[in-house]
Amino acid sequence: MEPDRVPGTVVSGQANFYEVHLDSEAGEDRPDTLLCTCRARLKKVGQKVMVGDRVVVEEPDWQGGRGAIAEVLPRRTELDRPPIANADQLLLVFAVAEPDPDPIALSRFLLKAESTGLEVCLCFNKCDLLPPEGLLAWRDRLLGWGYCPLLISVYEGAEYAVTEDGAIEASRFQDSSAVRPDSLLGRLQGKTTAISGPSGVGKSSLINRLIPDSHLRVGAVSGKLGRGRHTTRHVELFDLPTGGLLADTPGFNQPGLECEPHELANYFPEIRDRLSENSCQFADCLHRDEPNCAVRGDWERYPIYLQFLEEAIASWEAAQHQRDAESTLKSKSKSGGKKQYEPKLQTKKYRRSSRRLQHQNLQQLCEELDEV
Repeated sequence: MEPDRVPGTVVSGQANFYEVHLDSEAGEDRPDTLLCTCRARLKKVGQKVMVGDRVVVEEPDWQGGRGAIAEVLPRRTELDRPPIANADQLLLVFAVAEPDPDPIALSRFLLKAESTGLEVCLCFNKCDLLPPEGLLAWRDRLLGWGYCPLLISVYEGAEYAVTEDGAIEASRFQDSSAVRPDSLLGRLQGKTTAISGPSGVGKSSLINRLIPDSHLRVGAVSGKLGRGRHTTRHVELFDLPTGGLLADTPGFNQPGLECEPHELANYFPEIRDRLSENSCQFADCLHRDEPNCAVRGDWERYPIYLQFLEEAIASWEAAQHQRDAESTLKSKSKSGGKKQYEPKLQTKKYRRSSRRLQHQNLQQLCEELDEV
């Protein structure tokens, strides 16, 4: 690459400024990070820059620590919420207590995570607040959902593993001397991971534990509301000491259900497992009340699936009604900012022909009569 063009990774962005970590090694007169803006030509073509993007910085000002993003390289993956590019997996963090986990809220987050197409890693924090039998109960419950959760305590800096005899064994998750593939560091090593989850579950505290230099602001859980406050306002990438990148993302209290009714079943591991062994009688089965359905049955999250299905159907019907209304009605703004819909007139039927067109039609008719 040309000397005045340097590749790098966008590690944070606010307003129109982006912090880019450069690939090349920093020298005495070269910082490893530049504060950059975008070239005007990128804005003209509608190219959006996201945290995690691989970019090319043009004509860097090494002494001033500034540069301009001239090119955004092709993305491997792209998420809209949290907004991050080139992520490999999602680390979904919940708490076993303070706030207590809600199966429906947890399922909404899992559904959103599954819909991204990325690998989903489920992590439960604050495990020091539950006795061993409580942790085993939650682990077995989530195994039935199709997930093997990581059990950690950021407060104690520990992660908990279940031994062959069913006992809970604690270890320090910051010990990088022997990283197990099934440990927290093993799941994060060499990958770009986006952390997501509701507020107050300890996402920023976890990053502060893993990366002490990050110094993220941490908020307490509201005793009145039983949930945390947002302490992260924007997405930011951090380098893990053992390799890999970790993206801190704003917390979300209620992710939206954005999928077609027939797609919903794809995001439940329990349904995928059942359909891998048997198939339904109908290809378009919604697994509700259709005959010979291989999914319908007595499993824990089936009522949650039915609830989400009704929401997805209602959302799809509302969107369909809106599309139909927009095709036959026109919107007019009234006083107070209110909108009123009126029927659209058929353009060809009600538009008055121009005099020129009338004259041409009359002339053509006369020529046809002369030929007769």
